[in-house]
Amino acid sequence: MAKHNILLLCLLAFSCRYLALAFEPSPLQDFCVADKSSSALVNGMVCKDPKLAQAEDFFFAGLHVPGNTSNNQGSKVTPVNVAQIPGLNTFGISMARVDYAPWGLVHYQRNIGYGNAVGIAALSSQNPGVITIANAVFGSNPAIGAEVLTKAFQVDKNTVDHIQAQF
Repeated sequence: MAKHNILLLCLLAFSCRYLALAFEPSPLQDFCVADKSSSALVNGMVCKDPKLAQAEDFFFAGLHVPGNTSNNQGSKVTPVNVAQIPGLNTFGISMARVDYAPWGLVHYQRNIGYGNAVGIAALSSQNPGVITIANAVFGSNPAIGAEVLTKAFQVDKNTVDHIQAQF
C-alpha cells in the first residue's frame, strides 16, 4: 500500500511539473511599434526600427470625441487598437469607447436614461474586431435560409422577411 501511495505521489509531482512550466515567454524587446508601411505578411504587424519610434506611436487623440449614435443600434464603437496606436503592437491589448444614445442597445448593455452614455472597454486582444449580430444573421450574404431563422427565433416567415429587408 505504501509503495502504491509513493508511486501516486511521484506521478502527481511529475504531472505538476508541466503546470509550473506553462508561462508566457518574455518579449525579446520592450516595445515593437507597428510599421504600417511594411508589405511583409506576418502574424501581427512588422516592427519598425526602435530608433524611429516617436511619441505619436503611443498616443490616440480620439477617445474624448463622442461617437455618432444616430443609427439603427443607437450606439457607436470607437476602436483603439494597433491600427490607431502602433505602439500597442505585440502587447495583445486594445480598448474601445462605446457611445450609447438614450435607449440604445449594445451587446448586453442598454442605456435606459435620457442622455447619452459612454463606456470604455479594455480587451485582451490586439485586434478583437466587431460583429453586429443582427447584420451577421439577417444581413449575411449568402442569406441564411428563412426556414432556419423561423425555427431559431420562433417567428413566422413574414417576420423574418421583414427583418431581412432592413439589411
